[in-house]
Amino acid sequence: MDKFLSVKRIEFDNETIDTSSSASQLQVEKKISKLFELFCSKAECDPDAPILNRENHLSYIRNHMFTIPQNYECLDSSRPWLCYWLCQSLALLNYELSLEEKSNFINFLSKCQHENGGFSGGPNQMPHLAPTYAAVCALCLIGTDDAYKVINRKKLFSFLSSLRTPNGSFRMHKYGECDVRSIYCAITVARLTNIYSDGLFDGSAQWVIRCQTYEGGFGGVPGVEAHGGYTFCGFSALLLLNAINMCDTKALLRWIVNKQMSFEGGFQGRTNKLVDGCYSFWQVAIFPVLTEMLKSEENQKLWTLYDYKALQEYVLICCQNKYSGGLIDKPGKPPDVYHTCYVLSGLSVSQHAKKNGFCIVGKPENILNENNSVYNIEVTCLEKALHYFNNTPPINQ
Repeated sequence: MDKFLSVKRIEFDNETIDTSSSASQLQVEKKISKLFELFCSKAECDPDAPILNRENHLSYIRNHMFTIPQNYECLDSSRPWLCYWLCQSLALLNYELSLEEKSNFINFLSKCQHENGGFSGGPNQMPHLAPTYAAVCALCLIGTDDAYKVINRKKLFSFLSSLRTPNGSFRMHKYGECDVRSIYCAITVARLTNIYSDGLFDGSAQWVIRCQTYEGGFGGVPGVEAHGGYTFCGFSALLLLNAINMCDTKALLRWIVNKQMSFEGGFQGRTNKLVDGCYSFWQVAIFPVLTEMLKSEENQKLWTLYDYKALQEYVLICCQNKYSGGLIDKPGKPPDVYHTCYVLSGLSVSQHAKKNGFCIVGKPENILNENNSVYNIEVTCLEKALHYFNNTPPINQ
């Protein structure tokens, strides 16, 4: 099997101590081993394998654009997220939305903008930082003047200001919780729409760095376990706050490289947890910036710091639904638009891990459009949006 895979796979050793988590790990490895064996048997006569089933994924995404299954009912208060996940996936796959599709997205997102600023999870709902981030990112991905003009920048600034707490953290909504997500969402939309001010984020970096744990990753709030999603939010927030020097990068590197699974090739989100396709983005997105930082500190050339080939093999061999399209968490799970977005986003980051060259597993047609690993927006869409908003008049603060 190793002949057709990039690295030797090291199976989990429970050291004769059976636990429920070790049993789950062995079960996942068994499923993945079968997929690897099937892939290797096919690779003997197909040198282009593994293949990104691009057309199947495009079909899956487009089928979910305006009609979604009943099991998505739980996301009624997260509908801008659906718009974002779909638009980001399509942009990475180099699909150009039609004028009608753009108009439909824009009209819906405009109805989600709250009269007091920010965006809600759906029309007539309360404004919330998470769907605000998703809506702003989706409108940037759509990339037309009509999309950009939906955003009421003055009211957005007022909305962000209303959620700021005296210690520099942000609430997710009025009377809501404060965590690393909220600061990341706030600083991201502020940077994207050119409404950032030092006063608005006074103390925010100091609050974020309190969330870096003894492990090296970041927890959601100070004093809790490090987690891949929160680590992305904390690290990226510090970067956007121009305070990345506050981060213990060596400890972070030690933590994050150990999150890549030695058999699967994908990443787990926390210590002693199972592999999950979405961490192909949440964990891997940190490496490009971290690599550049450490390269500068060490004054020497560094590579990607993780095994990008093993990651891509996990995604391409184990995370594609070959029947309906879409991407998944792990073998045995159904596809969904969340995992489709973040698995593709991480795959893109790993494919573009080297400057002046691609890191592609499989044939060249597998290459996705480049993704910005801080904003998680396809690069050309991001550059166009930043150019537009950086030429807008400043908000009177």
